[in-house]
Amino acid sequence: MTWKTAHRSFYYATAEDPADIALDPKKTALLVIDIQNTYLEDKDTPEETARWQPFFQRMHKTVIPNTAALIEDARARCVEVIFARIACLKEDGRDRSLSQKKPGFNYLLLPKDREDSLVVPELAPKDDEITVLKTTDSALTGTNLQLILHNMGITSVVCAGIFTDQCVSSTVRSLADESFDVLVVEDCCAAATQELHLHELAVINMIYCHVVTSAELGDMYLPLPIRHLAMSAGT
Repeated sequence: MTWKTAHRSFYYATAEDPADIALDPKKTALLVIDIQNTYLEDKDTPEETARWQPFFQRMHKTVIPNTAALIEDARARCVEVIFARIACLKEDGRDRSLSQKKPGFNYLLLPKDREDSLVVPELAPKDDEITVLKTTDSALTGTNLQLILHNMGITSVVCAGIFTDQCVSSTVRSLADESFDVLVVEDCCAAATQELHLHELAVINMIYCHVVTSAELGDMYLPLPIRHLAMSAGT
């Protein structure tokens, strides 16, 4: 099974296979969503930490290594790498959206310079790579990301990150609504459980995005012109 037939919901179970995807590196951005230190920390009780072990294992064994490789591949292809992370500007979090002030899992108080709000070290931004800060689920809502993408001539966005059924899904839907072509890299994403992860992939696939694997993504890029490669290498 390939990306053309996998992760199909009821709505698209009998739909025709999509056309081949050809990504122009100069018009493509890799968006890494919310892979932050806070989500890899132990929970408040040993019991809750144990309940989250499948998620922690997927993050350490699959999502972070695969996303690190995805980022390096994007840099080598001159694909713009952009990060989005949840972070408030005020220490007391007064600037957060209402959804992050409500009690429960989504209550988040992450001042922008605090260690737990930062992108995990394995995926840290380099040089002038852009990071947008948000107190919302979607990376477009309440940020200037859409303007940034427009100004840089980006038409296709490749998404990786967490949580598949929350911030990744919200971002994907927002991007699709703004007429970006969106790809979600399945093995660079995670939800709290694999069941939630797979369910959401089926929900968003083929209507808001195309769900692919990191191996499949590599075959979708068009080669850069030799002159552009030489300029990127500084020759």
